[in-house]
Amino acid sequence: MLANIKYLGQRAAQQIDVDLMSIHGFAIEQLMELAGLSVAESIAAEYARGRVLLCIGPGNNGGDGLVAARHLSQYGYRPALYYPKQPQKPLYTSLLQQCRAFQIPLVQDLPAAIADCDLIVDAIFGFSFAGPPRAPFCDALDALRAADKPVVSVDIPSGWDVDEGDRGHAGLRPDMLVSLTAPKRCAEHFAGRFHYLGGRFVPPEMARDLGLPSYPGTSNCIRLS
Repeated sequence: MLANIKYLGQRAAQQIDVDLMSIHGFAIEQLMELAGLSVAESIAAEYARGRVLLCIGPGNNGGDGLVAARHLSQYGYRPALYYPKQPQKPLYTSLLQQCRAFQIPLVQDLPAAIADCDLIVDAIFGFSFAGPPRAPFCDALDALRAADKPVVSVDIPSGWDVDEGDRGHAGLRPDMLVSLTAPKRCAEHFAGRFHYLGGRFVPPEMARDLGLPSYPGTSNCIRLS
């Protein structure tokens, strides 16, 4: 079933998003909502309800994490947000406002939040990120690497190169990876327990070109490993 699935490099992944919006009529808000829902469903498939710390970056990967937090709250988990760099674009301020409506707290003390959670969601850097992490995220990655808690990475494990994986050996080692739309090339180096794919929104012709599997039942995610 998965023999023909394509693993995307950075440029191809960026082009897929462009095509979804420019050719197929999707809005970024819609794609982010569907991606975050897929992440939450993947987590619910493998982890018991408990305290979830979502580490949120300033870009679209962080937006996916904010959406996932809201859905996790509705699924009976107890999410909290570590969101040290909050962009003021309306898209992100609206997503944060939605989280506040669901009484999802923001935390400032990352070590204390890690100690107090059962699961960590890494929604810091996505496939457009390049270069070494800068403050405050370099310190956050150090803390997450040292944490004795399972980590779920959204699309790309933070600290990894999109094409080559953890070439600097400074990235996270997630227990679960949730690839979005299609797996990225770095996912070939993933060695955790659970690799899920979220992207049922991909139009049929594009799905065939990417070799994507059929999703079971009404699920928005599928386990690849």
